[in-house]
Amino acid sequence: MTSIFRTVMGPDFDRLHPQLRRRFSVGLASGEACTGRGVMNRIWHGGAFVKPFLALGTTRNILVPRTGRDVPFTIENVPYTDTFGRETVSFVRTFRLPGRPRRFDAQMVLSPKGDRVLDYLGTHQHLASELHFAAEPDGSLLIRSGEHRFREGVVDVRVPELVGATAEVRESYDDTTGRFRIQVRVVNRYFGPLFGYEGTFEATYTDIRGCGVRPGLRPVREESRA
Repeated sequence: MTSIFRTVMGPDFDRLHPQLRRRFSVGLASGEACTGRGVMNRIWHGGAFVKPFLALGTTRNILVPRTGRDVPFTIENVPYTDTFGRETVSFVRTFRLPGRPRRFDAQMVLSPKGDRVLDYLGTHQHLASELHFAAEPDGSLLIRSGEHRFREGVVDVRVPELVGATAEVRESYDDTTGRFRIQVRVVNRYFGPLFGYEGTFEATYTDIRGCGVRPGLRPVREESRA
C-alpha cells in the first residue's frame, strides 16, 4: 500500500523534494499524520462582489471571509477510513484571525479509477472537486483543480464556469529556513482572482495509532458519490 498521493502521481512523486515526499506520504500505510504550524503572510480577496459568496461559504467551513497579514495558522493532515470504507486524508486549515478562528475544511480520497484525487469541501461535503497533482522541475508540488460538482440529496450537478473557479496550489520546501512554503490562488474565468493566501509553516509528524482522529476534525456529513 502507498499513500493516495503517491498512487495518483506515479513515478512523478519521486521527483518531489524529500520533505514533500514525506509530507504527502501521510496515510494509513505510513501510519503518520502531519500537522503544519506557521504564518500566512497574506490572505487576500478579489473585488467586493466576492464577499457574499465567501460569507456564505464560511457557514460550512469553505474558504475564508476575511483578509489579513501575518495570520497564525495550522493545517491538519490526518488519515482515516471514512464511513464508506475509503482511505481519507483531512486538509483542515485553521486561520487565527482577530475575533475568532476561521476554518477551511477539505477531505481527500482517491477516485475509483485511481487517476485523480477527489477533494470534498466543507463540513457537509456539498462541493467536490477533482485535483490533479504534478511535480515541478524544482521539486515543488503543483495542484490544479478540475471539474467541480454540487451534491445535495438527489441533486448532483456540475458547477458552471460562470460561478465556479479554478484553484491552483503550489507547495515547496525551503532548505535554508527548514520551512514549507505554500501559495494558493482561486480564479474565476470571467471575474478574475477571487481568493488566495501565501505563507510558510513547519511540519511535525505523529503516529495515528496513538493520536487517532481528534473530535471535530471529520465532516458532519460524508458524501459517497465519487
